[in-house]
Amino acid sequence: MTSEEEKSTNNNNHNESFEIHECFGKDIIDRYDGFILDQFGVLHNGAHGLEGAPELVQKLAGDYNKKLVILSNSSSSSESCKAKLPKLGFDPKNFCNAVTSGEEAGKYIRDQYAGTTTPEGAMKKALWFTWKTKSSLSPLRFLELCGNIPVTTDPSEADYVVLHGVDLLRGPGADGEAEEVSLGDFFETGKLDGGSESESGDSPATTTIESILQACAKRGLPMVCANPDFIMVKPDGSTGYMPGTIARRYTELGGSCVEFGKPHASHFEACLRDLGLPREKVAHVGDSLHHDIKGANDSRVDSVFVAGGVHRTELGSALNEVPSRDALDALFEKHALMPTHVVPMFRME
Repeated sequence: MTSEEEKSTNNNNHNESFEIHECFGKDIIDRYDGFILDQFGVLHNGAHGLEGAPELVQKLAGDYNKKLVILSNSSSSSESCKAKLPKLGFDPKNFCNAVTSGEEAGKYIRDQYAGTTTPEGAMKKALWFTWKTKSSLSPLRFLELCGNIPVTTDPSEADYVVLHGVDLLRGPGADGEAEEVSLGDFFETGKLDGGSESESGDSPATTTIESILQACAKRGLPMVCANPDFIMVKPDGSTGYMPGTIARRYTELGGSCVEFGKPHASHFEACLRDLGLPREKVAHVGDSLHHDIKGANDSRVDSVFVAGGVHRTELGSALNEVPSRDALDALFEKHALMPTHVVPMFRME
């Protein structure tokens, strides 16, 4: 296997050069004692393990005795993340831990807001952006992490905003049933001005994510974002729009937002503690320049950029194809971010 070193004059990065590799082989493996692994776009696509990824994890942990930890911008807790691994083709025993943005955000919300009251003595309520209830994902698990805080679907009643998902607003309804207000097709389209309606569909589209954000920003409500990712690649290869896109718009409107997850250095430091290794013997593997590579660079950790992830369309390359030198140069210059290594996918062959 061959690798080609690329040079750069960009001095705003942890790296001043990068290497292109045909696959995730021994020339990468032998340099490090541990790896921090992104989930979506590296290990799996949310439905199943990506080709070659389960086998590579097994080899890294078993044959090569490498320490592995998952670092994910996921709304799930650490335990929930690890519990899903077998269905995706991975053995949880191969990982030291899983550090998730949802877990860290939940702890923060519990410490900052659970049990707090307004000057009038009422319990503070959160305007809760969340996901639909699915067999593998229950929004209530996240609410438990937050200390079962009171929630509402009415921006005028809220004291702060919890940005957990993008499907709906959720609050208490009549007769113990949850009230759910749909946020339209934002996940599919990324449109902030799409109408929303009650989950039953009985009421007309009377509000939009944009109008909700404007109302919250006008009132100066603080926001907590549990997943700062902008987009994801869905199992069918299409794009899904994530909470980070909404958080970015909120700050553009003048709102304040505390974000948890990559690229924030505290999460990389947590992974380094779990691995128990010096940072120069660790590399982070991820597919997002803005979250994975920026976070690794800011934390002074080497990185492996998986080109077949969220930037594949920009690169114009096939899933398992090594991108051209020109395409990579243009991408890294455009985003002013550079990794240590580039591979097409997280696979050994």
